[in-house]
Amino acid sequence: MAESHGEAKGGEAKGTASAHTEADGGHGFPPFQKETFPSQIVSLVIAFVALYVIVSRMALPKVGAVIDARQKSIDGDLAEAQRLKDESEAAMKAYESELATARARAQAIGAETREKLAASSDAERKALEDSLAAKLAAAEKSIATTRTTAMSNVRGIAADAASAIVKQLTGKAPAAKTVEAAVDASLKGTA
Repeated sequence: MAESHGEAKGGEAKGTASAHTEADGGHGFPPFQKETFPSQIVSLVIAFVALYVIVSRMALPKVGAVIDARQKSIDGDLAEAQRLKDESEAAMKAYESELATARARAQAIGAETREKLAASSDAERKALEDSLAAKLAAAEKSIATTRTTAMSNVRGIAADAASAIVKQLTGKAPAAKTVEAAVDASLKGTA
């Protein structure tokens, strides 16, 4: 059934095409007809000239202006970018210079502080050594005084003890000069 419809449609198309050709008087496609060539060429030249005038007077100047504006914008942007790059390089150099100066100052301050602390430490150490030397000298003097006092007491105590021992052993008290001579001899190490 579909085939029969297709044949009918194809048959109608063939009939229509032949009807148009017969209605036109059997002539071909109008642009290819020799009788209409001169009028078609004049129309084509007029259309071309009109299109050329429109494009050259209206469209091209606008496009050229847009291209020029865009080129100026690009050139301006490039110049601004170069200026900013130069400024950033100058700022970077200034920053590095300031940083180097700050480091040098910091090292100088550190060295100065170390020297001051070393001098202060040396002064405190010297003062402490002097104080300790003075205390040591005073202690040695006190020890010498105490020894002298103790030794003078030792002589008296030794004489009293020797006298008491002799009295205890013999029952008689010895003569004081004899006891003192024996103690002096003992203290000198010649007993």
